[in-house]
Formats: sequence, structure tokens, C-alpha cells
Amino acid sequence: MAIRPRIAGREHARAGTSPISRAFLKRVAPLFAGKEISGGPMLLATFVALVLSSSPLASGWEDFWGLSLEISLGSHSLSHSLAEWIDHALLPLFFVIIGTDMKREIVTGELSRWRSAAFPLLGAIGGMVVPVGLFLVIAGQGPEAAGWGAVVVTDTAFGLALLAIFSDRFPAGLRALLLAFAAIDDVGGLLVIAGAYTRHIEIVGLVVAAVSFGVMLLLRKLRWFSSFPYVLLSIATWGGIFASGIHATIAGVVIGFVAPVRPRLDKDAFSRGVQRKVDDFQDAYRQLRQADGDDRIDRAAHHEVEAHLGYLDEMTAATEVTGDRLVGVLTPWVSYFVLPLFVLSNVHVAITPDALAGAVASPLAPAVVAALVLGKPIGFLFASWLGTRTGIARLPSGVTWRMVLAMSSLAGIGFTISLFIADLAFADSRLVEQASLGTLAASAVAGLAGYVFLRFAGDRPKM
Repeated sequence: MAIRPRIAGREHARAGTSPISRAFLKRVAPLFAGKEISGGPMLLATFVALVLSSSPLASGWEDFWGLSLEISLGSHSLSHSLAEWIDHALLPLFFVIIGTDMKREIVTGELSRWRSAAFPLLGAIGGMVVPVGLFLVIAGQGPEAAGWGAVVVTDTAFGLALLAIFSDRFPAGLRALLLAFAAIDDVGGLLVIAGAYTRHIEIVGLVVAAVSFGVMLLLRKLRWFSSFPYVLLSIATWGGIFASGIHATIAGVVIGFVAPVRPRLDKDAFSRGVQRKVDDFQDAYRQLRQADGDDRIDRAAHHEVEAHLGYLDEMTAATEVTGDRLVGVLTPWVSYFVLPLFVLSNVHVAITPDALAGAVASPLAPAVVAALVLGKPIGFLFASWLGTRTGIARLPSGVTWRMVLAMSSLAGIGFTISLFIADLAFADSRLVEQASLGTLAASAVAGLAGYVFLRFAGDRPKM
């Protein structure tokens, strides 16, 4: 992973005086400063979960994640299993990143201009409608049909990871297109979670969440920059949505949408303002050095030096995009901790002859595979092609239809959120297992197809 430039700059500044910072910059920072969610830890966690679920330890492994954890505050208490706490308390952090990315695409990215936005928008609609239709045709009208929401979403992390392998062959517009498509796709998935799989809604919880969110928006309007009230209000928003009965992952997206995606101070204004203050600082520091033991002058000059440093510190902080900083802080934790824990606690699929035979015999697993592997790319390609033919949409600059084919294949990787929705959709553990097997198989096939298409779709790097 590439180190974010601002973090690299800070560590380089510290490295001059600290051997620990030098070691961190060289060996540790690359692991914890990536721009995107890493798919590697999730793959490893999936392998571990499948091995343990298929071993003699399977019963104890599942019982462990079913252990109850109770949190009490006075006369109030909350008790959920470890797996449920991960779903409700940790997984929303992943959705904070999704919400921030969605807002960035809407404000400054591919979704900020209509004709550019129309291409991924139409593709995403086709990439949701066609898979759901194909799924329902194959799954039939039985209890299996309840799993239709599992084929709506795309796992962005794996798609971006595969695209990064061939980054030197493709224009930046293809990555932006995948991000824009995933942002719209995620909205569809969230609507599915909030609408189709929410059993009962407590109005009081929704009111608490709405008031907390409204206060955050008001603070933004008043240009309140301290992070502390936003943290408290984010927790209140999460708690309200959790208490309402709507899945707490929705809170993550709501919180992500509050984060600014533009800096408070652009680089030109910073350049003009900082030079004047640096000159003022140098004058004050010169006076401090020439104080010659005069306590009154020494105190006044010291106060002025510190004031100038504080001003420069705030000016520097104002050039950083808050949303980028938030995503930068959360990304390593989500990559290496939250999503692997989610996979370990939710993937309880035994790869046994009986399980595989049951999945093949049932219409559910084949419906998931067909919907993700075929329905996703067909729906995306047809809808986006229709948009360009009618003049509503246009291909991003430098992107060809071969590249779009490769990207649409990656859209069939459901994985994380597909597994999550499958668990919400079915009370029967047998159906959850079949849907999970179908999702894993489809994600593997779609990932392999995307890798092959990417190898041949882009320009060969020049030697």
C-alpha cells in the first residue's frame, strides 16, 4: 500500500530525531496508511473460518461467537452475542467509510456531473435489477426467494484490490467509475437492509438519531471544527438507529455523510497566508533570542512565538480534508480488524460433501451464483450501453468498452455485504449456509473472471 502523503510528511519530519519513527516509516506505516480497504485480511479470515467450520472444532467455534456479552449502565443493559456486537457495533465503521466515499463521489467525483454520473448510475440500476430478476426466476417462490437482497450489492474492496494489480494499464477514470458504481450500488444495498429486512421500528430511537444528526448538521453550518461533539453525536446517532430496530450499519453511512470532503482552506490561500505568518514568527523569535534576560520582553516574545505557531498549526490542519483524514484513520482498523472479525463471526459454512450436495440440489445457491456472475455484468453493461446510445450518458475519458466489461465482471464479487444480507434474510441456518456457499462460489468465479478480463483489457505497460 502507498503511504498517504500527509502521513508520510509527518513521519519524515519526526524521523530526523526519532529512530522509532524511522522504523515506523519504513516497516509499519505502509500497512496502516492505505487509501482503500485491503481484501487480503478478509481472504485469510475466510480461509480460517471455512477450515474451522469444516473441522471437528466447528461446534465449539460457532458456540464461541454465540457467547453473550452484556453491557450495563445503571438499570439499563444490553445483551447480545459476540457476533451480533460485531455486526451492530463494529461493522458500522466500515459503512462510515462507504458513506464518506459516497459523499465524495457526489460532491467532487464522477457523480458530481450529470452525464458522467449517468453512466455508473444507469449501470448500477441495471446491475441491481437484472440480478434480482434472474435470482427470483431461478429461486422460485419458496422461502429461498427471501434472499434476493444478497445479490444487490458489490464488494468494493476486492474489486479495487484486483484493479490495483493492473493500475499501470488503466486510466484513472476506470477506478473512479468503479468507485461511483459501488457508491450507488451501496445505496441500493442500504435501502434493502433498511426496508426489506427491518422487522419493527421504534419511533423514539429514530427521533434520537434524527435530532443527533440534525445537531451535527447545525454544527457544520456554524463551522464548528472541534471533533469532540461530533464523536458524541455520532455515538448518539448510532445508538438511536440501533434502538429503532433499523440495522446499525445505516448509522455508519449517515455519519459518513456529515464528514466534509473539501478542505476548509485551499492551497493558494494557505500559501498566501502562511508566508506572512512565517515572517511574523521569525521576527518574534528574533526578539525572543535578543531579550537578554528581560523577563517582561521574554514573556511577551514567547507568547507571540507560541501564538504564531498555533496559527500556523491551524492553517495547516485547515488544508486537510476531514473526510480523507477520517477514512485514513478508519481504513487500517476496518481492513485488519473489523472486516476479518466480521467474516470469522459470520461465515459458518462447512465445506462437506453433504453441504455441497445440498447447495447444488437447492435452487438458492445456483440462483445466487447466476445472479452475481451473470446478472451483475449483463445488467451493468446493457443499462450503461443503452444510456450511451440514447445520449443520456457517456463513457468516462480514456475508458473503453473492454475495460467496462472487465469492471462489470468485478461487480459480481458480493462477499462481505452479500453474506451479511443473507444472514439477515433467513432464519433457517440451512438456507443461510446455502446462500453463503453460493456467495463464496460466485465471488471466486467473478474475481477470477475479472482478473482474466483485466489482464487483456488494458494497455500493456511500456518496457
